[in-house]
Formats: sequence, structure tokens, C-alpha cells
Amino acid sequence: MNGSGISLRFGQTLDDNNIVVSLETSDVISPASVYVVKITGESKNYFFEFEEFNSTLPPPVVFKASYHGLYYIITLVVVNGNVVTKPSRSITVLTKPLPVTSVSIYDYKPSPETGVLFEIHYPEKYNVFTRVNISYWEGKDFRTMLYKDFFKGKTVFNHWLPGMCYSNITFQLVSEATFNKSTLVEYSGVSHEPKQHRTAPYPPQNISVRIVNLNKNNWEEQSGNFPEESFMRSQDTIGKEKLFHFTEETPEIPSGNTSSGWPDFNSSDYETTSQPYWWDSASATPESEDEFVSVLPMEYENNSTLSETEKSTSGSLSFFPVQMILTWLPPKPPTAFDGFHIHIEREENFTEYLTVDEEAHEFVAELKEPGKYKLSVTTFSSSGSCESRKSQSAKSLSFYISPSGDWIEELTEKPQHVSVHVLSSTTALMSWTSSQENYNSTIVSVVSLTCQKQKESQRLEKQYCTQVNSSKPVIENLVPGAQYQVVIYLRKGPLIGPPSDPVTFAIVPTGIKDLMLYPLGPTAVVLSWTRPYLGVFRKYVVEMFYFNPATMTSEWTTYYEIAATVSLTASVRIANLLPAWYYNFRVTMVTWGDPELSCCDSSTISFITAPVAPEITSVEYFNSLLYISWTYGDDTTDLSHSRMLHWMVVAEGKKKIKKSVTRNVMTAILSLPPGDIYNLSVTACTERGSNTSMLRLVKLEPAPPKSLFAVNKTQTSVTLLWVEEGVADFFEVFCQQVGSSQKTKLQEPVAVASHVVTISSLLPATAYNCSVTSFSHDSPSVPTFIAVSTMVTEMNPNVVVISVLAILSTLLIGLLLVTLIILRKKHLQMARECGAGTFVNFASLERDGKLPYNWRRSIFAFLTLLPSCLWTDYLLAFYINPWSKNGLKKRKLTNPVQLDDFDAYIKDMAKDSDYKFSLQFE
Repeated sequence: MNGSGISLRFGQTLDDNNIVVSLETSDVISPASVYVVKITGESKNYFFEFEEFNSTLPPPVVFKASYHGLYYIITLVVVNGNVVTKPSRSITVLTKPLPVTSVSIYDYKPSPETGVLFEIHYPEKYNVFTRVNISYWEGKDFRTMLYKDFFKGKTVFNHWLPGMCYSNITFQLVSEATFNKSTLVEYSGVSHEPKQHRTAPYPPQNISVRIVNLNKNNWEEQSGNFPEESFMRSQDTIGKEKLFHFTEETPEIPSGNTSSGWPDFNSSDYETTSQPYWWDSASATPESEDEFVSVLPMEYENNSTLSETEKSTSGSLSFFPVQMILTWLPPKPPTAFDGFHIHIEREENFTEYLTVDEEAHEFVAELKEPGKYKLSVTTFSSSGSCESRKSQSAKSLSFYISPSGDWIEELTEKPQHVSVHVLSSTTALMSWTSSQENYNSTIVSVVSLTCQKQKESQRLEKQYCTQVNSSKPVIENLVPGAQYQVVIYLRKGPLIGPPSDPVTFAIVPTGIKDLMLYPLGPTAVVLSWTRPYLGVFRKYVVEMFYFNPATMTSEWTTYYEIAATVSLTASVRIANLLPAWYYNFRVTMVTWGDPELSCCDSSTISFITAPVAPEITSVEYFNSLLYISWTYGDDTTDLSHSRMLHWMVVAEGKKKIKKSVTRNVMTAILSLPPGDIYNLSVTACTERGSNTSMLRLVKLEPAPPKSLFAVNKTQTSVTLLWVEEGVADFFEVFCQQVGSSQKTKLQEPVAVASHVVTISSLLPATAYNCSVTSFSHDSPSVPTFIAVSTMVTEMNPNVVVISVLAILSTLLIGLLLVTLIILRKKHLQMARECGAGTFVNFASLERDGKLPYNWRRSIFAFLTLLPSCLWTDYLLAFYINPWSKNGLKKRKLTNPVQLDDFDAYIKDMAKDSDYKFSLQFE
């Protein structure tokens, strides 16, 4: 590419991507100037300086471009001293993209008649292109087109002609760029091998067959038409003479586009081969010279190929031969084709392939043997340099000719509305409908889909692993949990109609049984279960239901899936459970089906996990109270939603003390008797389990005895009594004389087990300090002290008694004298006012129950001899009521009484024995 000011040219080799920039004479302003080339287009700009020159132009500048298919802008810059002149002109250069290295062409499976899949490979690094140029020969016409819808090197063409040969197919990468309203285009070279491809032709249409019994005088014919979806038109005149060639051997169906094994009808070098014994086309007499003609085959007497049954029915061959007329229409346009292949099969033992050209639309032959025949007609295309290719197989035609000459046409309609009704876990019933009424039986084909998905060593069912055919609508011996596919065929004689749409059904699995749970601790359990012997399934699904404290929701979640095995038992260990938490576990059996079936939601078991063991953190003993604190779990442990009920604090020594604490409190106070050793534990309790902390050993010091008394003292002994505090194994009693020096021999301590002890061998009239110390588990308590003194030496007991009696007698005599004096004085004072005296009838008092009891009877009897005013005055002076039975009561008379009325007043008051009188005279 040339431009004013500079000239450009490219490297010549394929691997070379050089841009050569030359300076022209018109670009030279002054030899002293510096000429610089600026190249832009990549991520950075490049600058190249021409060498200094005088009269001869400098050598060109060579730039190796990194990218293929990218446009570059080349600018010439002139520098005079320190002044840079404005660029006069720029040139755009587009490099060539790298070529395609390999090409693959495949049929487009949804439509192989018109579509192909192109897959190209090319260098991807530093290779830029916008479209792909595809060139090819379509028959004798050259085509080219630009295509840009390539994804990862692949694209689909869906507009080619069916049966056409496309040759010399090449691909070129095209790079395009627009600069200053001008478009630059560069094509890559062609380095891959040119390809060729033939599309598949369409099959023939409206294939039909007629059977004519040649032995009947009325020329009665039977026909069967098999309409095909296609374009309809009148049949072309069946024209020119055609030749048919047969082969004795049965060739394989061609898998490619070739028609190998068949002669070329365009050549005259061919030979006729003998036909099979059941074939005869001699009766296909043409109606004119332009009609379809079959060449008579060689005589055949190959009766050895007949079966014994066929030989036995040779007598019934009077109905044969029969004439078979096979007709069809050409494929829908614009199909390019060169002829048709006819495939004839009898009883699956003899197969013949015949080829006719594109103008033949009818084939006539005579059939000389009864049996089941199967016909098919396909289109083939072979012109051009591409390999020959035939159409996809059209629907085959089947019919049956009985030994009596009856022709049974093919059943063309498949059963409709096929359904399955599961009667039990092992039995199902089929039902269907059909508009055809000329069938006489059905075939129910059953195959297990489950069996095919399992390894042979792990198959739990085997009867329907291969296809099983039956004429009964009832399917038996099914396995629970298996999935089956059923196809129904209508049957008429030996002919079988097309299959129905496959119906898939599954038997619900029976589910597990004997689900058991074995706890392994606060956070793990083991689930174990068994399954029925008859059953098939894909896996066990273990689910659990619990309250999730993270999401604050309760739902079923899948924990584990276990693949099915032949074992009848299974188990799984479930870990990472929350302690003291409610869980519900479920195990279901899931089948292989789509959709999956499962059973059963009732196979559940609930469980409350055990709590974790608490940890005792502190134990303190103060004032006969034990303070205990503990912790539970870690910082993430949630007690608000757990099934924890309470804590049980136990202190076990000689006595066992328990205390229940609510779950929200983790401290407790126990009142423990001192002097014992306790095993201290805290138990976390739930509805179904518990867990105990590690034992904490607590030893309490014994308490000193309290309430120490000296209950008995003698001259040489002292009896001490005390009250035990807490627990003690024994007591040690020690008495020491008060004021004794260290040199004095001390008495040995006395060890006793009871609460009372008598210390003997003491000195009379001596003071002692006694101490009592409790011992428990070889630990002494603080001693309790008491001061005691022994008694002095005693005198003779007789002398003591006599002395005491003498003193008491003296005191008694003196007391009587004083009493008499006082009474005498009182008597004299009261006698002045006393009259003749009033006597009390003590007999009446006794009869009325008012006479005093006990020793007073004798005194009162004596006093009855005296005037009543005298002795009553004496008694009342001492507040004695002689008539009171229950003792004396005081009553103060608020109103004064005259002495004249006193006697009557006393008699009146004597009626009430509850009073005593105190007289005050004025």
C-alpha cells in the first residue's frame, strides 16, 4: 500500500507479519532533519527513526506486528532541531489473519437432509477476524458467503439442498476495518484440506402394496395402502424398460452413503443372478413397451431351503403364485436423488436388496410361498464426487400370506390411552383402547428400568431385567420399589402392529421396619433398621427434625443418604447433635424412578439427647453452709430451648444430701454437717436422661461440742455432758488442774464415743479446766472448755443427819411460837366484836359437797367446837376459805360492811366456795 509521503509493503512469508516503511524523496525537507515513524494500533505506540542520510535515502524501517488481522496507523513525523512539525499524512495498514488449520463437517441431527454442523480450528492467540468466508461447489454451481455466527468455532447451516453433493468446501478468516470513511478487508489464506459433504435425501412418499391372486378367475385383488406425510401429486407415467438384479447372499445394510453390492445401471457390464426360491417376477407382464419390465430370473429349485413345515404344506400351494405390486411416489422436492433401494425380507431368513432408478415408481413381483414379508423403500443419491448416500428408512410395510392364500394386511395403528392400574405391591393391570377391531390378540412387553440401573451383583430383582412378553393384561411377580416400562402391541396372526407409546409405572416401596435408636452420648446416636426381603430401592434417606437455634426454625432436613445394598439391615451414626435437645429421626426408602418415590414418613423415632456433664468451678464453706458454682457447655450452649429440666446437687458422706436447682441457676447452697468428707456432684437432668459432673471431694473440719455441762461432782470425780455438733468419730476429754505448773504430771486424755463421760481420780476440793475435742477422720476440732471443782472432804453421815434435824426442829418450834402469838393477838382483837357465836353445820356442808377434803377435815372438826366467828376469823386472816374445794380465790369488796351484818354476810357468801375474805376493820 502506498501513500503520499511514505511507502509500505508487507513481508512475503506466511509466518512473517512484517510492515516495511520506506521514506520517499518527496518526504525529505532537509537532510539535517530527523525523520521518525509512529506506529499505533496495539496497546502501546512504537516509534522508529530513519538513519541519517545525505543524498541517498535511508534504508526502510521494518516493524514486526504482533497481531494478525489488526489495523495499524503509520504516521511520519519530522523533527527540525527541537521543533516537531505537524504530521503531514497517515496511512492505515490491515494485517492478514492467520488461516484455518482444520475443518470438520457433521450432519445436523435434527435435519440431516438440509443441515450441517461446521467445526473449524484456527490459532486463537493474536489472531483477529470479524467474519468467515465459506466457499463451496453446489453440484456444478460455485457458492460463497460471509458468515459470522460462529461460537467456539462451531456453526450450523440449515439451508442446503437434500441429497446434494457439496465439494471443495473451504474456509477463510476475514478481517475488516474502517478508517477515514474507507473500509479495509483482508482474507486469510487457505491452509486446510478442502472438504466435501452430501446431505441425506428425503425418503419416498406414499408407499403402498397390493396383492393379486392370479389363480382366481374374477381377478380379485387385495390392497393395502400406507399413506405417508408428504407432498401429493399424480404419479408419473411408469416408463422405460428396467432391469432388476438379485443377489443370493444377503448383504449388510449400508451404513454410509454408498450402494456397494448393487450394479451400476448406467453401465452395460452387469450380470443377472439367481433369485430366491420364493421370488418370481415372470408374471409381471408389461402392458406396453414403455411399461415397467422385469427380467425373468434363472430357474431355481433350491427346495433345500424350505423348512419341514413348508414342505408339509406343499399341497396347499394351489393358491400360489400371487402378485405383489409395490408403488411409491418420489421424495418431496427439491431432493436430488438417483434411484431407490428396495429391501424385501421374508420370515427374517431371506433378505434381498434391489435398486431401481429415479424414474421407477412401481415394482411388480410374484410370490410363490406363504409367509410374513417385510418391505421398505429408500431413496439414494450418488451423483458427483461425494460418497453415495441413502435416505433415512421410511416406515416398513409388513403383510402375511397364509398357505390358503389369505392376505393379512399390516396393523398400522398403535394402541391408544395405555394405562396401568396397580392392584397390589406385586400385581398391575393394563388397559388400552384401539380403533382397529381386526386384531385377535395383544402382546404386553414388560421390562424393568430399575434392574438396568443397578450393578449385576447388587440387583434385588431379576425376573424383568430382560424384556418379558405376555398375552395377559395382568402383570404379576412385580417387586415393590421397582420401576417398569410397558409397551402394548396389537397382533393379528403372525403380524404385530406398531408399539404403543411406552408407559412407565412404579411400585411404591414397602418402607423400613424395626427402626431402633442407640445413644452414644450427648451428641451422637446410632440408628439401626431392617428392610423387607422383597423390595428394590435406590437409597435410604435419613432425615431429622429439630429446632435449629441458628435459624430459629423447625423443619425436616436430610442428614445422610445410604446407597442400597443386598443386606437386610443397615445402620448409620449421627453425630454433632445438640445436647439436651429434642430430635425426631426418619428413614425412608427412595426408588430409582423419575420422579422418585419414597416410603414411608411413618418410620420415625423421637429422642431427647443426654445433657453434657456440668463442671464444678468453685466450692466454698462458710458458717456451716457450702456454696457451689458450676458451668455447663460452652459460650454457644443454648439452655432456653433445650429440654433441660433441673440440676441435682448431691453431697454424699455418712449422710446423703440432695438439692434440686432450676436450670436457669448454676449455684447452690447446701447445709452440711461439719466433720465429714463429701463426694460432691452436680447432675444435669432431662426427661429421659442425665449426666453427672466429675466428683469433687470436700472435707469439712469437725465442729467443737456445744452446751458443755458438769452434771455431777464428787470429791474425786466430775461427770461432763455435752451436745454433739456435726459428725464426729470420737471425743477426747482432757482435764488439767488450775494453777498447776508444767512439772506437774498431767492426766492422760480420755477418748470416748458417747456424749457423757465421768472423769475420776481427781483431787477433792480442786478446780480443774476441762476441754472436750471432737475428732472426725483423724482431724480434731477446736476444743470446748469448762471449769469444774471437786467437792471438799465429807463428815460422818450420822452426825450430819443429827445436826440437820436439830436445826430444823429449832426452826419449826420458833415458827410455831410466832404463829401462836400472832393468832392470839388476832383472837383477842376480834373477840370483842364476836357474839355468842354462830356454829356452822358441817354435816350439811359435807352433804352438799362443800366440805373441804384431805387433812383439813380433822382441823375443821376441831374448829366446830369453837364459835364460828372465832375460827373463821383466824382462817380468813390467812386468806383460807374452809369451804373452797378447788382452792381460794381473791375478791375485793368494794363496799364496806358493818360488823352487825358481817355474820349474815359471811353465811351468804359461804354459799360460794370460791371466795376467801380479807377483813379490814375501820
